[in-house]
Amino acid sequence: MLKGFKDFLLRGNVVDLAVAVVVGAAFTAVVTAFTSAFLKPLIQVFSGGGEFAGSFVVRGVVFDYAGFINAVITFLLTALVIYFLVITPLRIVEVRRRRGEEAGPADPTDVELLAEIRDLLREQAARSTPNAGRGTAGGAGGRIPQQDR
Repeated sequence: MLKGFKDFLLRGNVVDLAVAVVVGAAFTAVVTAFTSAFLKPLIQVFSGGGEFAGSFVVRGVVFDYAGFINAVITFLLTALVIYFLVITPLRIVEVRRRRGEEAGPADPTDVELLAEIRDLLREQAARSTPNAGRGTAGGAGGRIPQQDR
């Protein structure tokens, strides 16, 4: 059970995803700090300054529209940077692969595929029969049961 969990965690996709989430969160924090420290005060200055700059009061309740505009700008900046630093380069690589200018991911060799099939058949046979692993695959004379094909 722990081996399976370890294999899951060490797959390239999971590690890449974890790194992307951490970097994305850190980048969002930087953009949020920038917009809070520089853009929100600018919004407040251009909306008249003073005690209620960037907000208005209705029956004693303060509506902070500068905070909302700040959040929208944070979202747009984050989306723009991700688009130009992640999406666009990946599209360029994909176009190059389609044209044959850049090699794609390496396909597994025949030997690797056969070894994977062998291992899967052994696992399947071990689950289905108590005499698995002794002699032929699944103890069925080397034949694979119909439902497993």
